[in-house]
Amino acid sequence: MDKYTEITYLKGVGPKKAELYRKLGIDTVEKLTRLYPRDYIDFTDLKPIREAVIGESCAFRAVVAHKTEPFSRYARVAVYKALLTDGEGEITAVFFNTKFAFDTLRLNEEYIFYGKITGTQLDLQINTPQFLLPNKQGLVPKYPLTAGLSNNMLSANMKTALSLVKREETLPDKIRERYELIGADDAMRRIHFPKNAEEYKQARKRLVFEELLTLKLGLSQIKNRGKTLSGAVMTDVDINGFYESLPFAPTNAQLNAVDSCISDMKRLYPMNRLIQGDVGSGKTMVAAAAAYFACVNGFQTLVMAPTEVLARQHYDTFMGFLSPLGINVGLLSGSLSASEKKNVRAAAENGDIEVLIGTHALIQKSVKMKKLGLAVVDEQHRFGVEQRSVLAEKGANPHILAMSATPIPRTLALIIYGDLDVSIINEMPKGRVPIKTYAVDTSFRPRIYAFIKKHIAEGKQAFIVCPLVESGENTPPEKQSAIEYYNKLTSGEFSGIPTGLLYGKMKQADKDAVMSDFRDNKLKLLISTTVIEVGIDVPNAVVMLIENAEQFGLSQLHQLRGRVGRGSEQSFCVLMTDSKTDYTKARTQAMVDTLDGYKIADIDLRLRGPGNFFGREQHGLPPMKIADLADDAVLLTEIDKLAEEIISVDPTLSAPENEGLRANVDELFSNGI
Repeated sequence: MDKYTEITYLKGVGPKKAELYRKLGIDTVEKLTRLYPRDYIDFTDLKPIREAVIGESCAFRAVVAHKTEPFSRYARVAVYKALLTDGEGEITAVFFNTKFAFDTLRLNEEYIFYGKITGTQLDLQINTPQFLLPNKQGLVPKYPLTAGLSNNMLSANMKTALSLVKREETLPDKIRERYELIGADDAMRRIHFPKNAEEYKQARKRLVFEELLTLKLGLSQIKNRGKTLSGAVMTDVDINGFYESLPFAPTNAQLNAVDSCISDMKRLYPMNRLIQGDVGSGKTMVAAAAAYFACVNGFQTLVMAPTEVLARQHYDTFMGFLSPLGINVGLLSGSLSASEKKNVRAAAENGDIEVLIGTHALIQKSVKMKKLGLAVVDEQHRFGVEQRSVLAEKGANPHILAMSATPIPRTLALIIYGDLDVSIINEMPKGRVPIKTYAVDTSFRPRIYAFIKKHIAEGKQAFIVCPLVESGENTPPEKQSAIEYYNKLTSGEFSGIPTGLLYGKMKQADKDAVMSDFRDNKLKLLISTTVIEVGIDVPNAVVMLIENAEQFGLSQLHQLRGRVGRGSEQSFCVLMTDSKTDYTKARTQAMVDTLDGYKIADIDLRLRGPGNFFGREQHGLPPMKIADLADDAVLLTEIDKLAEEIISVDPTLSAPENEGLRANVDELFSNGI
């Protein structure tokens, strides 16, 4: 039996249990060894019984002083009890319907017990504790599970798998020596069954190092693939006509970003650049300038947005920037009829449309461009590396310009944008007034409603954001439903005020109609879900109320807040929540204290952890099995430098000493990049 043997044939598994493992993505013995523990029970950190805290879990050493069996073991709930003592304190272990575990305990024998403490200070209890003999003391793994698989089952299967599999070394000796890393096989065994905290730390450091280095090397290779000659090398042309046609003066940060794009597009290999800027910083103007530069050079541009609403808005914005300069801008939208779509695709293919804007539908094979020179991807973290690659295939290695209004901490950016050069727009357009943010509970609702109506009476507009679209059977009553809330407000507090409703599952034509009416000031109030999170630009909207603010991520709240404050008027964002947890307080205070999206992103990463910062489906990267970008930030910085060193000497990882690294990269990116 080798590591590629199907899990079904591992002793103690069989066909039924194999199906459960497949739910965890495990179909071979080797993959089982890569299912790392999510946590450990520390049987080495022992407390005296008298120091045990009710409501908390702990481990303690104790002797079984007395055992009590139920009056009838045929009762519906058979309760077995054991009195435990460490000589200074006593606690009762209670086992419900678990005779086997109870019978395992021997009178007057000493064990190490672990579990949650219940009862009272005078009568401490621990329900169905885990226990070990003292000579088995160590860290006991807790694995990710699925219904039907217990931790004990998985641990037993893991021990069998480890007896069959030896992990080959993949890191060069000089790297292991330089960074004081243990061997691959030792790391695999110690991560599953460490004898103490030091063994765990050594194993985790080695495995995290290898995983992050593999990811960085893979992304660096993608970046270097762009060093193949571009079919869209451009020459220097005067774009002052573009700047002169703008109705505003660009910021220095915008001008610098445009200069970087133009410099990249004149090289022999394609641009692969990210324009990152906080909400409202003016990234679209930079993209329009790059598109203008491409058009004057005789090349077409594709602009891909994550939603229909944002694609339509980009179309309007690019039309405003480029149409006066004689550039033909087209929109490929889901709301177009089949014949209209056909006409747009034909015009793009014959070169009549110079800038084509749409959603991910642009990467379909039916969309062809006559001479694509530039592809712009907005909110790039929602597309990922693979979709950018597909977009690039629409032309002969065209230039790629990604944009994101989602501020990302540097540690995450090293990974998520690892294949891109980055320009940051850190200036806001002139004339913007900082948004005032307040956090209140629902007792302020009448005052907030009055505040909104006051601004509407003065000719302004407002948003109210709800976390849900419609209530279901399991929806707590305090969570506002956008549809129910809309009905309630339009027949109550805001009756007589033109109010729109916007949510994700609406028909596109209805969405477009609502947004068009709101932009045109026909609607004064817009009740919406997070469909407005990205990009919607209505300068006349000056107040936003976010209901149940605790239901949103911190960076998401910042994105939502960016829908107001886009004009020259004072704007306001009100976060409403009755949650009193420390977590909610920390998040709302961060929103009140700063408008800096990067500071907020750092706080969000610290509070939520990287696993929740982006959903897996958003950033499009291979999943990590053990690395944690918040905890491993220092290590990631070192690895970033190391990956650059390796790639600068051996770009294809073809040197004999890098054979293992090459195999790791191929395996991690085996599903395409």
